[in-house]
Amino acid sequence: MARRVLPFLLVIGVVATLPGCGLFERPQRPAWRDAADKACMARRTVRASAYVQPARAIDGPGICGLNAPLKVSALKDGTVAISSTATLNCPMTEALEQWLTDVVQPAAWARFKQPVTQIETMGSYGCRAMNNQFGAKLSEHAFGNALDIGGFQLADGRQISVIKGWTKGDRDEQAFLRESHQGACDFFTTVLGPGSNAFHYNHFHVDLAMHGNTSQGPRRYCRPILRDAPPRPRLDDLPDPPMLEPDLEIARRGGVRQDVAAARQQPAAQVRAAPLPPIAPMGLGQGGGYGGRLALNAQTPSPLAPRQPALASRGGMLRDDGAFVPPGEIGH
Repeated sequence: MARRVLPFLLVIGVVATLPGCGLFERPQRPAWRDAADKACMARRTVRASAYVQPARAIDGPGICGLNAPLKVSALKDGTVAISSTATLNCPMTEALEQWLTDVVQPAAWARFKQPVTQIETMGSYGCRAMNNQFGAKLSEHAFGNALDIGGFQLADGRQISVIKGWTKGDRDEQAFLRESHQGACDFFTTVLGPGSNAFHYNHFHVDLAMHGNTSQGPRRYCRPILRDAPPRPRLDDLPDPPMLEPDLEIARRGGVRQDVAAARQQPAAQVRAAPLPPIAPMGLGQGGGYGGRLALNAQTPSPLAPRQPALASRGGMLRDDGAFVPPGEIGH
């Protein structure tokens, strides 16, 4: 019996050592996760401090873990605490900082006249399946690439919780939570809140999962899709800024510059001026002046009307693009 078992064990050992066979090969985390970590650290937007501490790598079980985990107890140089120290990767820490700066704090100042001083977290790293459901694929929490947020604390100690404020809070609480949720969709690739499914009735889930790319950047999944939040209260009695005129808006977008650049690349004979809309000629109003109501007089020539006879008397010609060519330059 021993003679029969020994050859079998030898065969198993040889197969296990063959490159590429993978019989007992340990599964590896997707390469993009390590690449995202390295790119984030190279940007140096997240640095070690009393509130952000590098920790030992977490390796397993399975493909769970992080190569460069961070223990984050506060953000924004310690001004925004995290209720329970979160284990996160570098990209998540970076995105949280940006979201706080550009979305959460401005919304808090507009609604409550004070900043957020603490994030109430409900979970960061954990080697588990999505929504803790048996048989589901691994959650982004299993890679330190997600954070669950149950609410916020303001500088005066006021608590704004998702479970109470989302539908039962006052106007400002509901608006603040919706602005924070909607704004998170610009910084995270997954944002889930109350109404997205039964598992997120009491918190926001934000992560940086890889959903693929589009022509406009990473594909994002944000639920629920919200209507616009109520307008923010006015901070002063100053008048609103005037709306941009359409031509200024076009110039700001660069449309005019692009049209001019395209025209310059064409031969002169092919360039034609865009036709102007018809302009009604203006005549003198009653009393001989232009003040008051203007009377339209079809017999009065428009100052914008072309004077082709005058050009023709000079002996030149008009090109197709509307430019006058002197007699000596015809044919050039």
